[in-house]
Amino acid sequence: VMEYTPAQAHAAWHAGDVTIVDVREQREYDTTRVEGVPLIPMSELPARVDDFPTGKPLVIICRSGNRSGQVAEFLNTDGRWGDVANLTGGILAWAADGLPYEGDPPT
Repeated sequence: VMEYTPAQAHAAWHAGDVTIVDVREQREYDTTRVEGVPLIPMSELPARVDDFPTGKPLVIICRSGNRSGQVAEFLNTDGRWGDVANLTGGILAWAADGLPYEGDPPT
């Protein structure tokens, strides 16, 4: 699975080159989130796989990079999304790198 650092993902997202999708659970998203990044919880993946946007490469984010790596691997086997990447270090690394987020600092 391809990996993006938070800085790479942020730059590509703002350039309009990728779509970022958060796969944490609702309570995690409600506490800390990146504005404009949609939530599709990993626990709802089988029922909501068709909700993942198409048309641009995806970068998947979770808390630390573990769940997002699993989701990216799953989506890559489908092929509808082209290259699906994992965000290395998740929202913990995103916040640690000083990138913008809303809510409480991730823990």
